[in-house]
Amino acid sequence: MGDFMETTPTYNDKLARAQHDLKMLYEISNAMRTTLELESILYIILTSVTSHDGLGFNRAILYLVNNKERCLEPKVALGPDSLEHAQKIWKYIAEQNYQLDDLIAEDARGQRAHSSLFQAVKELKIPLTTEKNNLLAYVYHFGAPVHLRGNELEQYAEDPLLEKLKSQELVVMPLKAKDMVNGVIVADNHFTRRPVNEDDIKMFTMLCNQAGLAIENAQLYERIKHKSYTDSLTEVYNHGFFQDRLSAAIEQAKRNHQTVSLVILDLDDFKMLNDSFGHQTGDCVLKEVAGVLKKSSRDIDFVCRYGGEEFGIILTNTSRKQAFTIAERLRKNIESHQVGLLPNGMTVTASMGVATFPDDAADKAELIGMADKAMYVAKFSGKNRTCLP
Repeated sequence: MGDFMETTPTYNDKLARAQHDLKMLYEISNAMRTTLELESILYIILTSVTSHDGLGFNRAILYLVNNKERCLEPKVALGPDSLEHAQKIWKYIAEQNYQLDDLIAEDARGQRAHSSLFQAVKELKIPLTTEKNNLLAYVYHFGAPVHLRGNELEQYAEDPLLEKLKSQELVVMPLKAKDMVNGVIVADNHFTRRPVNEDDIKMFTMLCNQAGLAIENAQLYERIKHKSYTDSLTEVYNHGFFQDRLSAAIEQAKRNHQTVSLVILDLDDFKMLNDSFGHQTGDCVLKEVAGVLKKSSRDIDFVCRYGGEEFGIILTNTSRKQAFTIAERLRKNIESHQVGLLPNGMTVTASMGVATFPDDAADKAELIGMADKAMYVAKFSGKNRTCLP
């Protein structure tokens, strides 16, 4: 960031700037090709916008379009807390001789999740309305960069994001793929007050053109990956994902000296239900039970179809006692749910088994076996109950 006073550029200055910009775009392009994971792509983009070796903006926030809710949703934000904090960061970067790829590598240590800027805006979704004081939605619909300073910002005095940022000058850039806007980036120099010039806008535009395509590719990859891990009938995770995720959860628990609990449940008298009401009704029961499980589970849980009428729920960092309480809540919610195609008053119940690593099992196979065994104890003890090994 350094000295940001305006001077008239010489020919050599312009040549150095052009060389820097070409090198920067080359490095950013290479960085984006290293991954198809959406979160990593977004972090690479914003690091490129805010790093000293990139565009060098003080702060930046990246919003993606949420088509389901028809809004722009904040995904990543980078920037210091104050001028003093900024100066410490820039001094550290200079002393370490950090380049763009070094800053991107910080992502592996989970730096982006702790940004106070992101904490300030993470709940601020921007509806895609056409109201005049909605700056981000305007850029989304207009599809072109907006650069505002001084008095020009006054027309957006009631914009909720600008009220938080308190910027004296900012740039809002659309992210495009095939002429469709899939997000926007807001950037400013709130601490250094370095004016944004035409060269900055030009490079920002070129970066965003690459970024929009990279985001589209990452989103497509995520949709394909999600489909490969999802059971087509119930739309919860499938058996393959269950096996992979449980292995990963146990390995993480070993490293962090934590617990992993597993709930395996089997729907009671499901064959009789199929024989009495038909497989279409049976499929409806499976779908609705899966919906109850997803709605009743925590964000950190993984609801999976284990096979047939069996489901498995992976409970990370959850004790034996906590897992039993969660399983009982799930069981009661299933019992109280009225399935649409069943006669009014007829309920579906489930027998549940709970086991915990490392309390009940030393590895994945044993954990599944212990939860399965507990589930059969529940089944043969009268059904519609939860049992432990």
